[in-house]
Amino acid sequence: MAASVTALNQLLEGKTGVVREASKIFGIPPADFRGAASSVLAFLYARLGFDIWMVIRTKGDDWIVVQAEDHGYGLKEATVLPWSDSLCSQMVLGRGPRIAPRCAAVPAYLSAPFARRLHVGAYIGVPLTRGDGTLFGTLCGFHPVPQPDVITADLPLVEMLAALLSSLLEADFHAKELNSQVEREHLETLSDSLTGLYNRRGWDQLLAAEDKRCLRYGHPACVVAVDLDTLKLTNDKEGHSSGDELLRRAAIALRGSARQQDIVARVGGDEFAVLGVECDRAGADGLVERLREALLEAQVDASCGVGMRRPPLSLEKAWRDADAAMYAQKRLKKGMLAVAARETPVARIVESPEDVLVGTA
Repeated sequence: MAASVTALNQLLEGKTGVVREASKIFGIPPADFRGAASSVLAFLYARLGFDIWMVIRTKGDDWIVVQAEDHGYGLKEATVLPWSDSLCSQMVLGRGPRIAPRCAAVPAYLSAPFARRLHVGAYIGVPLTRGDGTLFGTLCGFHPVPQPDVITADLPLVEMLAALLSSLLEADFHAKELNSQVEREHLETLSDSLTGLYNRRGWDQLLAAEDKRCLRYGHPACVVAVDLDTLKLTNDKEGHSSGDELLRRAAIALRGSARQQDIVARVGGDEFAVLGVECDRAGADGLVERLREALLEAQVDASCGVGMRRPPLSLEKAWRDADAAMYAQKRLKKGMLAVAARETPVARIVESPEDVLVGTA
């Protein structure tokens, strides 16, 4: 095994033939992060016998299980727990070793909520990083019973496997980005002729493709539903050419305020949707604020709602949540107009129907 670790270390340092040769050394499928991660977790379980080995994604304060080889803890893929409570967060901050045969002997691990809640007696964890050095997550293992100190001798092996997964992860991300570009170029034929945005068919296909990426890598995402309040009135009073101009203004405002990687579509007569790609709660807040300001500046009255995709829920569920929030706001506006006879409200953003009902939107 020592010879295998040395060979793998040389391959990683050279950045040449890593994937091909690693498949020979460890039987890891080449050029596929998920397949490689599954093989690495099974290998580590067979070698070290910890009750669970995992690939973890961290995003904000989320500790997300991307893959797991579980033989006792009951932690499944898409499980989300607080990152700040984890032993991994303490390891990344340098407050504890990458291999702790006895967690009780490491103050940072002993005080971590995970150690008590999950009964972690021994811990192994190594960072997984992107090509630019940013943290993706960790390769880690838990065992309920303290282990002998001899397991620390396997640290170089675990670090090399983590480096291999990091390299495969970056290659996989790059391939998926290229695939995403190809998908979008293909879907340019599925565009709305009036606004130039994706139409409903294009939206459905891109939403499904992005949901698969979210599931594969633990990406967060959000969906914003937008409905124009005055399109019918504009069509009736000023004619359909004015209504078409209103739709074009809305489309320009939405596309201009979304990020390049975000997806904007006209999904109905007066309905639009925005998919915030790799967008956590803070990112969603920023996105909806930009949409709100752009609609105001374009003099487009609209009702909006946002839904978050959180594991294990789907982007379809996030879209339904956004749609429900948008319609709740629309009902509230109509009620306010009827009771208070106010001017037509400007675009506002709510996060859920409950926000409207309790008056916090």
